[in-house]
Order: sequence, then structure tokens, then C-alpha cells
Amino acid sequence: MTSPALPRAIWVLGLVSMFMDISSEMVHSLLPLFLVSVLGVSVAVVGLIEGIAESTALIVKVFSGVLSDHFRRRKGLAVLGYALGALTKPAFALAQGAGTVVAARFVDRIGKGIRGAPRDALVADLVPPVQRGAAYGLRQSLDTVGAFAGPLLATALMLLWASDFRAVFWVAAIPGVLAVLLLVVGVREPEPAPRAASGSPIRREALRRLGTAYWGVVALGAVFTLARFSEAFLVLRAEQLGMAVSLVPLVMVAMNIVYALSAYPFGKLSDSMNHATLLAWGLVVLVAADAVLAWAGGWPALLLGVALWGLHMGMTQGLLAAMVADTAPDDLRGTAFGLFNLVSGVAMLLASVIAGVLWERLGSQATFVAGGAFAVLTLLGLVVRRRWGARPA
Repeated sequence: MTSPALPRAIWVLGLVSMFMDISSEMVHSLLPLFLVSVLGVSVAVVGLIEGIAESTALIVKVFSGVLSDHFRRRKGLAVLGYALGALTKPAFALAQGAGTVVAARFVDRIGKGIRGAPRDALVADLVPPVQRGAAYGLRQSLDTVGAFAGPLLATALMLLWASDFRAVFWVAAIPGVLAVLLLVVGVREPEPAPRAASGSPIRREALRRLGTAYWGVVALGAVFTLARFSEAFLVLRAEQLGMAVSLVPLVMVAMNIVYALSAYPFGKLSDSMNHATLLAWGLVVLVAADAVLAWAGGWPALLLGVALWGLHMGMTQGLLAAMVADTAPDDLRGTAFGLFNLVSGVAMLLASVIAGVLWERLGSQATFVAGGAFAVLTLLGLVVRRRWGARPA
């Protein structure tokens, strides 16, 4: 039997994510090299900046998620978050020191944090439970199209403009503005369901309703995040292996092509497959990616490792979102996504700082070996607590 088509609003949310990711990745694919080669900061500082930036986005999600549940409205917060992301892009072009970059990344990631949990909860509001995996997979797939189109456009502009980082950063503002406009006119928020008897999600009584299965997914996601530090280290690994600066963004293009092609099929598969089993296979692929990247001696091995990294992302990111949605009460869904990302944010900060320090002191190989070790630890935890978030196949 053919499954019903996904609502138009899911496609619009995917396109919004795509345009914003084009904007963000045009900056992020070049930012590590801009910091090191133009502004003269160390790789360890790059790791710290990336960790602070990404963890800020994840931590802010908890507050926006709670607010979206409390007011039972999600679109307005999403618009605000996307608007902040668009407005910060020119700051990167104007930066004369690391302080400006840190501030711009901080505000940009606050915007990402504001929009993240309400948008993820809105996806679940717009589709029935049997389509959640497909819906999250489609949104993630379109998001990831932007994630490889951005670096590809950045590469073309770097070649055209003789590696002019600042000019590329100016152009990045355009798709960000398009994302905000599309969200404003293209998505109609459904009427909220009646509030549960527990009242506001800010109350302790409401939070107690997030049960053991949900907190199991949170714990699993935290250890998983320790295993997958910032993709900035993939870019730095490519440069270390001798790739020309103007071509380095192609690393992110390769990873995100695989990610985009795999996210929707695996998301749809998760609607009919045991979640724990699919997540376990994703972790196996991550271990393989870390091993290949740790011992890569040239471009072929590097590209294989990057492709495996993209495949594990496609297998797991939409799946984790579906697991959160499945284990959270409907009226606490925004809060649930926010708390999940708060814990993951702390883990992301630790992961990126650890990765940067290991790179500086022991070399790039140690960074990827450590990532693989955390992935194995997550896999063992999944085996021990297999029932967390899992459903019968």
C-alpha cells in the first residue's frame, strides 16, 4: 500500500532549511581556514570556537522549545531564529579579529537555537506518527542539499575571486534572507491541541511526564554527540593532506551529497524498522569513518572517510529526532527537543574541545581515534539498553 504524500508545509520547511544552510555553509566551510590563515589563530582555538558556537545553538533550543510549548505557537520563534541567522552573515566579512568571529558565530548560533526545537516540534505537529521518520528525513535531506550547495558555491566563488574570503561571506547573506521570506509566507501553523492537565511545561509536574524511554534517548544522544565532533576537523584534515585551499570546501560537498541522498530513504525506513537496530548500524558506519580518516594517506582514503561520515549522518540524525518525538508527550514536544539538545550541546562543546586539544598535542590521528572510541562506547550502551526508544520492527 502506498503511503500518503507528505504535507506541503513539510516541503516548505525543508526548503527553508536548505536556503539557510546554503547561507551558513558558505561561511562555515571556509571559516576554519579563514581563522587560521587570515586571522592567525591556532587549531585548538578553532576547536574552542566551534564547540562554543555549536553548543550555544543546542543549549538555546531548550528555552525556545519550552516557550513554544507554553504559548503553543512555534512558527514565530522559528522566524525569529532564521532572521537572526540571516542578519549575522555580514559580520564575518567585516571581521578583523577572532573576537568579531566569536561574537558573530555566537549570535548566529543563538538564532539556530531559537529556531531548532520549535521547528522540529512543528514537523511532528504537521504529520501523523507513521510519517514522522519520512518527514524528518525529508527535511534533513533538503537541509543537507543546502549543506553541500553552500560549500560548492563557496568553492566556485573562491576560484572566481582569487580566494577572497570576505566577498564570499557577503554573498552568503542572500540565501539567508530568502529562507526567512519563504517561512513567513509558505507555512501555516496548525491549531494547537488542548493543553494537558499538567499546564505549563515550565512546571515541574509537567517535566515529570517525560518518562524513562525519553531520558534513555537523551542519554544515548549525549554519548553519540561525543563521538561526532565538529565537521571543521574534516576540513582541516583535508588541508593537512595537501588539498588546495580553494578546493577544501569540496570535502563538505562530498559529505553532504551522501548525507542528502541517504537521509530521506533511511528516515522512511525508520518508520517500519526497529529504531535501535538502525541506530546501531549508523554507529558501525561512524566507527569505520573515523578509522579511515585517522589513517588516510591521500585523497582517495580521505574521500572514502568523508563519504562514510555523511552516510552515518543520513542514517542517524532524522532517526534521533523521530525517537525524541515518539517518546515525548504531544504537549511537551518542544520542551523535549530542547532538553535533548541541551544535553547534546554540552556534549558537543566537550567533543570539539577534546578534538582540538588532541589534534594539537597528539596529532590528527588521535582526534579520529578518540571519536571512534566514543562511537564504540555508544554502541555498547545501545546494546545494553536496547529498548530505549525502540519499537517492534
